[in-house]
Amino acid sequence: MTIASPESGRERIRRSAIPALAIALAASLAGCANRDSITVGSVPDDYRTTHPIVIAEKNQKIDLPVGAGDRGMTGAQRDTLLGFLDGYDKGAAPSLTIAIPRGSANEVAALVAGRDFARVAVAAGVKRNRIVMTSYQSAVPEASAPVRVAFVAVRAQTDKCGRWPDDMLETSQNKHYADFGCSYQNNLAAQMVNPNDLLGPRKQSDIDAENRGAVIDLYRSRGISNEFLGNSEVTY
Repeated sequence: MTIASPESGRERIRRSAIPALAIALAASLAGCANRDSITVGSVPDDYRTTHPIVIAEKNQKIDLPVGAGDRGMTGAQRDTLLGFLDGYDKGAAPSLTIAIPRGSANEVAALVAGRDFARVAVAAGVKRNRIVMTSYQSAVPEASAPVRVAFVAVRAQTDKCGRWPDDMLETSQNKHYADFGCSYQNNLAAQMVNPNDLLGPRKQSDIDAENRGAVIDLYRSRGISNEFLGNSEVTY
């Protein structure tokens, strides 16, 4: 008859506990490996998700004031209109709408100025058949209403800023407030000349073989280009 000692029983318990601890430790490490730093960080939300930049059609418009005593387009109106038409995509050729106020104090002057605006638009590259002359009812008959010029263009945009649904100080969570990052996203979207750059890279332009050869020859001769010397603040 064999009697097991107390020491051998404790040894068996210790040996059986080691694999269980190893499995628990491996499971905890595996759970940490798949976590995102943004999700589990001190600030769990992201302003790029709260205020995303989207590519969509947006109505581009400008109101050109016309005096009741004007007799045609003024120089200031022409310069303002040409600056506005710089954003017109001639390739897409959207409809350019020129809305003349009706029932206002400057109705006659606005009609003459609107026709001049159409001629300037044609000279700027807008197709004549894409110009739509229309009218709208003036809200105040005694006042002078502007001539509204508008077209639809694809632009990068985000939602409007200024949302403050909650007091940003009355919270126990370390999260962004609702309006955080909105101005930054709007400014970034406004600077995008070509919104398609947010969707993917452009096709590379053709290489200037002659200029490339000249640069390589200059590099092989261990020289420094005149363009670099002219723009550099370092004296060689």
